[in-house]
Amino acid sequence: MNDGDVVLLENTRYRAEETKNGEAFSKDLALICDVFVNDAFGTAHRAHCSNVGVTQYVEASVVGYLMQKEIDFLGNAVNTPIRPFVAILGGSKVSSKISVIDNLLDKVDTLIIGGGMSYTFMKALGEEVGKSLLEEDYIDYANKMMEKAKSKGVTMLIPVDTVVAKEFSNDVPYHTVGRGGIAADEQGLDIGEETRKLYSDAIMSAKTVVWNGPMGVFEMPNFAKGTIAVAEALASIDATTIIGGGDSAAAVNQLGFGDKMTHISTGGGASLEFLEGKELPGVVAA
Repeated sequence: MNDGDVVLLENTRYRAEETKNGEAFSKDLALICDVFVNDAFGTAHRAHCSNVGVTQYVEASVVGYLMQKEIDFLGNAVNTPIRPFVAILGGSKVSSKISVIDNLLDKVDTLIIGGGMSYTFMKALGEEVGKSLLEEDYIDYANKMMEKAKSKGVTMLIPVDTVVAKEFSNDVPYHTVGRGGIAADEQGLDIGEETRKLYSDAIMSAKTVVWNGPMGVFEMPNFAKGTIAVAEALASIDATTIIGGGDSAAAVNQLGFGDKMTHISTGGGASLEFLEGKELPGVVAA
């Protein structure tokens, strides 16, 4: 190679050894460089040859500018936030955010719950959720988290009304019901108008906000209003607003609010594990 040349390699995931973090392939990767720069936050939660193994066999390894930005924003938001600190968790499942909820309850002032995971919390409160997404194995966990929030003095917000329909489709009739009003043949697909106002009001007073997971089925226009309301609230405040990758990043970009956010993480799984308080192998190795 000459000065200024760049070598583009094929995706290392095509190699079976990559995900096993084996010595041989790690050494092969190290042979082609003197300095290893890791700027792939999206894979930082994995210990693979191309982000962890290679660092053991090069003269120097460092994080890149993007990786440093992710560490700075997510790290500062969770560990040294400017208060009030509000976290918004949505998406489909409680099970995918167990450790995140538990960790954030030790740090936030307000925790907002939305999306499919909210129905498990509603069920834990003894409310009917019809055909809504429900993880019955996590009802006890939801109760424990609500008890923990109370003991920590954290405000935990759960939807007070829900947009429901009888089918999972944008083209079916829908209406809004209050807490406990979901019929047996209906399913919740978005937060209702009262909840949108409740959540927006909570966001307005925040100085640091971390958001991971949409409030409803934002891919369907009829059920995107909750996610839009949260995005609009975040876009309007003078605060540090951090979007935790994955569906949240897709939502704010798709809805046109991306340039209004302080930071949009490039790693869905990595940002979740960061919010859990875990050390990421790719960050530690670099």
